[in-house]
Amino acid sequence: MPKQVDHEDRRRRIADAVCALIDAQGLEGVTLRDVATRADVSMGAVQRCFRTKEEMLQFALGHIGARVTERAHGRVVGSPAQSAASTVGHVVGEVALLRDEHRAEARVWLAFLAAAAVNPALATALRAGYADLEGLLARLVAEASDAVDARREARTLLALADGLTAHVLLGHRTAAEAEELLHAHLARVWATGAGR
Repeated sequence: MPKQVDHEDRRRRIADAVCALIDAQGLEGVTLRDVATRADVSMGAVQRCFRTKEEMLQFALGHIGARVTERAHGRVVGSPAQSAASTVGHVVGEVALLRDEHRAEARVWLAFLAAAAVNPALATALRAGYADLEGLLARLVAEASDAVDARREARTLLALADGLTAHVLLGHRTAAEAEELLHAHLARVWATGAGR
């Protein structure tokens, strides 16, 4: 009986290989041959999973975005005893990828972000991920304070998260300094909202 292949598992393994290569060499360093070697599959297997390199990159972007989004949603579900305000901080911290264990994801995310500036297909995929996170943050901000423009604050928090990610990766800020900036911003938001 022929061996059954779990195609979704193989696609995820290939996406992990793509992300590892981007982390090590940048987006331009990703070749089908290197992806196949890193994923421990044949080039034919890569080509059966993805018709083009572009399709493979889009899937890898969605894969890493889904991991970040799942962690953000997990912070909401896993923190029922916390206030909505503190949950907002935790979710934005997940999105900003400030922890050491997420540094590789942060490098890959920013590589995709830079590529999306000139690649409409990647830009479309990124916008979809941002829309999901913006919706989650807007709901949390609305729960935390009815005096804050939740949609605007969600947009601001996503922009702040991306900026903090870049600053930490470049060594302009430490992760601790970035977290302090994030918490100071949120403290001002909640104080302003309470004062209205």
